[in-house]
Amino acid sequence: MRREGHPWADAGEDSKARSPLSEEKIMSALSQENRRQFLKFLAGSPLLACAGISALSIQQLLAHSQQDALDWLLTSPEEAINVFDFESVAREKLTIAHFGYIATGTDDNGTIRANRDGFKKYQLRARRLVDVRTINTKVELFGRQWDTPIILAPAGSQKAFHDEGELAVARAASSRKALQVLSTFATTSVEDVNEARGEPVWYQLYSIGRWENALGMAKRAEAAGCPVLVFTVDLLAGSNREALRRARIMDQLSGTVCSDCHPSDPVLARKSKPMFDWLDMDDVPPSSGLTWDFVDRLKDATSMKLVIKGIVTREDAELCVEHGVDGIVVSNHGGRAEASGRSTIECLSEIVAAVDGRIPVLIDSGFRRGTDIFKAMALGADAICIGRPYLWGLGAFGQTGVERVLDILLRELTIVMRQMGTTRIGDITRASIV
Repeated sequence: MRREGHPWADAGEDSKARSPLSEEKIMSALSQENRRQFLKFLAGSPLLACAGISALSIQQLLAHSQQDALDWLLTSPEEAINVFDFESVAREKLTIAHFGYIATGTDDNGTIRANRDGFKKYQLRARRLVDVRTINTKVELFGRQWDTPIILAPAGSQKAFHDEGELAVARAASSRKALQVLSTFATTSVEDVNEARGEPVWYQLYSIGRWENALGMAKRAEAAGCPVLVFTVDLLAGSNREALRRARIMDQLSGTVCSDCHPSDPVLARKSKPMFDWLDMDDVPPSSGLTWDFVDRLKDATSMKLVIKGIVTREDAELCVEHGVDGIVVSNHGGRAEASGRSTIECLSEIVAAVDGRIPVLIDSGFRRGTDIFKAMALGADAICIGRPYLWGLGAFGQTGVERVLDILLRELTIVMRQMGTTRIGDITRASIV
């Protein structure tokens, strides 16, 4: 259900050799009003084999038909069967560049695909005849208990996806008793988000070049009551987001660029970010020169717990412990940080081994199913974070969309916990996975 012309329309799909009777030729030869009828006829025709076209290809073409896509779009969050159902609605409602900001990664999106493919390398070991009538999904982080191991990861510029932006997400997090992490690039202040949430959220920090800026935002979050500072280090070297650049060009040509909260334009972005108020954002130096000394300064400057987000190797996990970091998020920014081609789920084991239980290990990037969550917990994660799924829900339906995404994932996790004979999160161990 992708709209024609979207630069990310084929992201994640393998290229295939085209037959002489190609999809493109079929599509161009048909008028809009006859396309669906012809494709449905062709899907049941024995001529497919002669032409070298699979029935699946025809079904995919049918999905490309705009009318068919509209037929399958959700009209309410309750209709969603899985979290992917929200993606099509968000794509229809958002501008090209705003959806492109959610959808794209680095280079050819290879690391995005790797994040999903990584889960396929692990299988689950089901146990039988265990009393699984009662399932407990609670987890504890820094002395605080949460009803779910699913955390709403930081994501910038959420008013680009819904008018209420971070406030809608905060209310959803509150209603589902889930942990929320607020982005440096939020389009709502930490004070207003905390009020909507009903308690302080965790605050995510980018360095923004100058130490004074980083310190100013950290102190503001601390004054607002935020208990944890999540310092993100996976974008210090920058990233090559080709598809997003193309999406921005298409948006500019269509005249639909959001001048207030466009998430990909650094100048426009800074003007609409309340956490940048009273900071010197002129001539901001690059962050590529930062070292572990910066981490030490943060530790000394705040009483908040310090979590480092973006760790993907054993060596850096060991350094986190050496420098007194309180927690780690294993992350490649959802495939947006580097073109490593390596999934975070494949990075997890070496980091858990390096940490050896001394500090909590969280993980994000590519989580879409309850089985994904279970696999991460079995490999030693203390909790998982989601980004794109709840942004799809936000873009599609606002607060109720985010709530439904959380409900679906928790329901799926509960089902797989029953299937594997694990009645609480602590029962999920390496014995549950191959």
